[in-house]
Amino acid sequence: MEIKDVEAAVEGILFAAGEPVAISRIADVLEQDKQLIEDVAARLADAYITNRRGIRLVKLENSLQLCSSPEYADVIRRALETRKPAQLSQTALEVLAIIAYFQPATKAYVEQVRGVDSSYTVSSLEEKGLIEACGKLRVPGRPTVYRTTKAFLRTFGLTSLEELPSLPDAEKSEGQLELQNAIEAIMEKETEVSEV
Repeated sequence: MEIKDVEAAVEGILFAAGEPVAISRIADVLEQDKQLIEDVAARLADAYITNRRGIRLVKLENSLQLCSSPEYADVIRRALETRKPAQLSQTALEVLAIIAYFQPATKAYVEQVRGVDSSYTVSSLEEKGLIEACGKLRVPGRPTVYRTTKAFLRTFGLTSLEELPSLPDAEKSEGQLELQNAIEAIMEKETEVSEV
C-alpha cells in the first residue's frame, strides 16, 4: 500500500468513525506498522493546519480523531443551530480537577478533599461524559472509582494527562498540610482497585 493510500485510508476511517479510533486498530486493519500510522497522522494534522482547513486531526492518548477546527466553532454552531455548551461551574471544575489529578478516585475521596457532599456534581460530570466509572475498590461497600475520559482530554485541549499543569509545590500552610495528609491516607486505602 502506497503512502498516499495509507493517508487516504486513515482519513476515511477517522471521518467515518466520528469518534476516537485506536492507532493500533488502524495499523492492524491497514496491515501497517503503528509508527507509520502515527507518522501519517502527524503529516495529515500538519497539512490541515497549514492549509487552514475546517477540520483537525487530534491525537488523544493512543487514539486519533477528526474534529472541527476551533476557530470555526461559532460558525459551525450557528450553522447547526446548536446552543453554546454550558460552562462548568466552579464546583464541577473542582471535582473534575481532583479526579483528573488523583485518578482513579472515589466520590468519598472527592468529598474528603472538598469537605462537602459532591454526589450531584460527580453524577453530572459522568452524564456529560467527562468522567467515567472504571472499577470498584476491594473494600467494604465496594465504592466505585472514577477517571477522566477522552471527552475530558478533547474539552480541555489535551492529548494526554501528562499535559496537565503540575500542582503548585509552594510552601504549604498548616491547613494545606492537614489536607495533604488526609489525601495521602485516603490514597493508601484506595490502592487496591478491581476492574468493573
